[in-house]
This record gives sequence, C-alpha cells and structure tokens, in this order.
Amino acid sequence: MAKPQTRAPRRPSGSGSRRRRDRPSFPPPAPPAPSQGFPELKNDTFLRAAWGEDTDYTPVWCMRQAGRYLPEFKETRAAQDFFSTCRSPEACCELTLQPLRRFPLDAAIIFSDILVVPQALGMEVTMVPGKGPSFPEPLREERDLERLRDPAAVASELGYVFQAITLTRQRLAGRVPLIGFAGAPWTLMTYMIEGGSSSTMAQAKRWLYQKPQASHQLLRILTDALVPYLVGQVAAGAQALQLFESHAGHLGPQLFNKFALPYVRDVAKRVKARLQEAGLAPVPMIIFAKDGHFALEELAQAGYEVVGLDWTVAPEKARERVGKMVTLQGNLDPCALYASEEEIGRLVQKMLDDFGPQRYIANLGHGLYPDMDPEHVGAFVDAVHKYSRLLRQN
Repeated sequence: MAKPQTRAPRRPSGSGSRRRRDRPSFPPPAPPAPSQGFPELKNDTFLRAAWGEDTDYTPVWCMRQAGRYLPEFKETRAAQDFFSTCRSPEACCELTLQPLRRFPLDAAIIFSDILVVPQALGMEVTMVPGKGPSFPEPLREERDLERLRDPAAVASELGYVFQAITLTRQRLAGRVPLIGFAGAPWTLMTYMIEGGSSSTMAQAKRWLYQKPQASHQLLRILTDALVPYLVGQVAAGAQALQLFESHAGHLGPQLFNKFALPYVRDVAKRVKARLQEAGLAPVPMIIFAKDGHFALEELAQAGYEVVGLDWTVAPEKARERVGKMVTLQGNLDPCALYASEEEIGRLVQKMLDDFGPQRYIANLGHGLYPDMDPEHVGAFVDAVHKYSRLLRQN
C-alpha cells in the first residue's frame, strides 16, 4: 500500500516532558469545511509511527481518553443521554478536544460509540446507567435478520458522525491527527444477539454453532455496513482508523479464524480499495483485538498497519511473533494508573524498553476507567515522551 507523498513538519522536541502540562487553547468555532480546507498538520508523529517511519519520540494516546474520568466530560454530558450526545456534532467535538486541553497527546479520537452501527441498521439501543448498552429487541432467530435495514444505507444514517469529524478536524487546527473508529463485525454481532454486555457471549456463540449460515449472513451485513461508514469517516476528515474487535477473547483460535478474522481482513481490504476508488489519500488502519493473543500472527497479516495489544501480551514476545512489518500499539495495564506517579514512570520505562524505540505507539491495553485520576493519566503521557526521548539518546 502506497504511503502519502507528503508529510507535515515534525513537532518541535521538548514539548512532552514538562511535569506541569500546558493547557492549549483552541480557535473559536468555525463551520465545517471540505477536506482540502483543513489546517496543516503540525504534529504527525503518530501517523509516521503508524506507517512504520522513524520518529523522534514515541507517540501516545489513550483509548477512552475522552471519558468520565474527566470532570469536564461529566459536566458536558450531564444534560443529555448518551446517544443524544453521540448524535450532536458539537458535543462530540467538545468531548474529543477536552483531553487535549489537559495533556500533550499525539492523537485525538472522535467521541462516538461502536453501537451507532446497529442503530443505523434499525435496532433500538439505549444506554442504561450502571448497566451499559441495552437492546430491547435483540436478534433471536434467523428471521430476525429481515428486520435489519439495507447495509448500503447505513452511512447515510450516520451523517452526524461525519459532521462531528469534520468539525473536530477544523477545531483541532492541525494540532494532532484525528482517529476515526468502528466496532468489528463479530463484536457488533455479540451485542445485537446478547442484547447488551455479557461475560460469556453464550447466546452469540450459540449462533455460531447452531446457525453458522445465519451467523455468516449477519457478519456480511455488518461488513457491508462498516466499509462505507469507515470510508465516510476518512472523507469527513479522519486521518487514521481503528477497528475494535473487543470480544475476540471469547473465541478460541478455531472460531476466531472462521467467524472473525475473515471479516476483519475484508474490512481492511475493501476500505483501502474504496479509498483509492474515491481518490482519497490512504490512512493507516489499526486493529485492536482484545484478548486475541492467540491470533497475533494472523492479525499482523490482516491488512492493517498497526496491531493493538492488550496488557496480557508480553511486548518482546509480540514483536518476535509479528516481526517488523507492522507497528505495535499498547499496552500498559489500565489499572497501572492507580499506582503512584513514580511507579507509573517506572512501568512506562519498562514498557518502552520492551517494545523498542521504533514501529511503536504507546497506549493502554484497554480504555481508561471512570474513577482514574487525570493527573495520573498526565503522568503516563509525560513519562512516555520523556523516556522515549532518553531511549533514543542511549
């Protein structure tokens, strides 16, 4: 896959190691503009690492960096229910920018949710406080697939996500790249059949064993919906894409290779082809398959530039298994942020030593939790910048 021909200037060194973090200001609201009118990117370190190019330091961002651990996030969200917030481009833009006002992160990720896709397919989804997502009428029988809308129409139902991306690209003013995302087909399927979260995914897995043809039909529907949705995110301004296969760990190697991996591959292949057909520049794609350590080699060859790791995978062993053809991302245990700031620094140093200085993006092994101290998140970001520069000097 050809890389973009131009690169934005590198961010000046020394900006990530200050203990007291500056709070950058963002320009006043501006109306969304077409992609050719976006401000020039000033810090492309994350994108260069994703493409496998050398960087002056290790870039860092956090899954769920726009989240309930931030007081300002809770204040912004207080007046609206979850999915109403997701449907407000203005609110999504604001929530996306909030962590960048606190921390010198190297990427932003648009505030949204993976379950907007089942909603766009016609399923009702609510977010129940203290419980999580709920589908009042989950898929139970094969005939229930007839309730789903044409996947080709999904992107037109999700224009509010595209508007949020365009607005956020403008207001970022080129500070860092913006990541778009979606849930992978198997992960979306689990929610649609289970009706919400599950510790076993027994109902979804029952489909795999008892209704394999219907399972493949549903996974194809989801893939057909995801491809134009992800392409639409790039057209709206996303500069990288992450696919979340959050429930990979519920599948062993055999089921994963049959019901998850083929669709993960198909998403990457078709998104890249559609971008080229549309005359859009290629963007790096990230696959994050939580607890999918049994499929690292396969994921590294699935068509993604970056493979995200959870905290159960030893970085040096992961590098041995995937080689140097992909960038790795991760993988500090999120609960490590409950440690002291000094201990966080030591853990980050060990993680950076294990991953090595290049072809690497620092992140957590999963998303931030609501009760985490923002100062400890800042300590994590600062430690990555500080120690990665020292690692390159040595």
